[in-house]
Amino acid sequence: MQFDKNERIIIPDESGEEQLFEVLFYFDIDATGNSYIITTPVDEAETNNEEEGIEVYAFRYLEDEKDENGFQLFPIESDEEWDMVEEMFYTLAEAEE
Repeated sequence: MQFDKNERIIIPDESGEEQLFEVLFYFDIDATGNSYIITTPVDEAETNNEEEGIEVYAFRYLEDEKDENGFQLFPIESDEEWDMVEEMFYTLAEAEE
């Protein structure tokens, strides 16, 4: 599955309420063999104050044709995996500046 930058996706929160997020980046990390997506809540993306920054969320994702969205999201659980995702996020963000 390919996400488009600035694409909007719906992600349910812990209570099951659907929240709208904007896709900032998606990428694969060869070391883990996994795919990842970095998102931000749409309301924050639209009211972005560069001094305050925006809140971002990272997930591991798998394509799943059985799921209505075509993909499933999973939390990133290990510190090592977080470190790799964080490094990739900063690399991609710097490349856009």
